[in-house]
Amino acid sequence: RAAGWLGHLETPRWLKTMLIKTFMNSYNVSLADAEIEHPDDFPHFNAFFTRALKDTARPLAANRFVMPADGELSQRGPIADGLMIQAKGRYYTANALLGGDSVAAKALENGSFATIYLSPRDYHRIHMPCDGRLVRMIHVPGDLFSVNPTTARGVPGLFARNERVVCLFEGAHGPFVMVLVGATIVGSMA
Repeated sequence: RAAGWLGHLETPRWLKTMLIKTFMNSYNVSLADAEIEHPDDFPHFNAFFTRALKDTARPLAANRFVMPADGELSQRGPIADGLMIQAKGRYYTANALLGGDSVAAKALENGSFATIYLSPRDYHRIHMPCDGRLVRMIHVPGDLFSVNPTTARGVPGLFARNERVVCLFEGAHGPFVMVLVGATIVGSMA
């Protein structure tokens, strides 16, 4: 709660700007692609953390699918027997990730998954990887463990334990799901 309050603090402006600049220096954040290029111009820290990018920053490729976030592709592979890999030797089930929706999990069987890790320095917005129609959203309450690679290796079922929003889509290639997983201090998704 304190981090949430601090994240939306607008005054005193010097404190808000100092927080942003300290964070930028600590995590090597660049604002070169951001619509707002100077720390002083963000109304609060959360606006900086979820900053919009310039229209020219991420031109769309002619591919069928695009990365939905600016993070690091940490895992990818097939969904086999309802399992997805979290880290070497650690798995979780599609059913658990989707909040117990076994019908949606079964529809994804024999499909593929990708896990994208957003580090603190990354641009924290999510985009559609391909055309699709939102069918349903499910809020799944849970923990707010860090989702960094070290924690992913150490906490069993991490992505299926943390609070998350499951977005189920129907697309030209069939059903697909985007799961927005919360983390330490990043407990809200809009």
